[in-house]
Amino acid sequence: MIDITSEEALEDPEDSNVSAELDQLRAERDEFRDRFMRAVADAENSRKRADRDRREAENYGGSKLARDMLPVFDNMRRAIEAIAEDQREAQAALIEGIELTMRELLSVFNKHGIVIISPEMGEKFDPQIHEAMFEAPVPGTKAGDIIQVMNVGFMIHDRLLRPAQVGVSSTPA
Repeated sequence: MIDITSEEALEDPEDSNVSAELDQLRAERDEFRDRFMRAVADAENSRKRADRDRREAENYGGSKLARDMLPVFDNMRRAIEAIAEDQREAQAALIEGIELTMRELLSVFNKHGIVIISPEMGEKFDPQIHEAMFEAPVPGTKAGDIIQVMNVGFMIHDRLLRPAQVGVSSTPA
């Protein structure tokens, strides 16, 4: 007669070793799968970050140079505005050269995504793109209206290079 305890004693010890080894291999497999999935996700995130960095470098890499060119634009604009009508005939070739240079500068700006912010008088002041240089009460205006434009502003793609410098109306007294 076989009792239960002796049956258990007859159980193959190798079966329990195989079962334990299988459990260990499954745990190892799951760990490697998890590591692999994390590595794939990290690689994808790195690729996306590199793409974003490349796009930003393309779009905004020239921001410092562009910012340094803005005074050139300002000076050329002032030179063109200072030309008197009687000088236009006498210095036609020189003036044409200055105007061609200005057009070329604007063309280069446009090519690189640099856009002029040119507010109009009466437009509402926007602190995102305008810089208030002074505030004054002006009859016939509402508080926050632009009453004078001192300097145009510039955007490069969707970033502000320089705010437009404006005078703003305060509430008239």
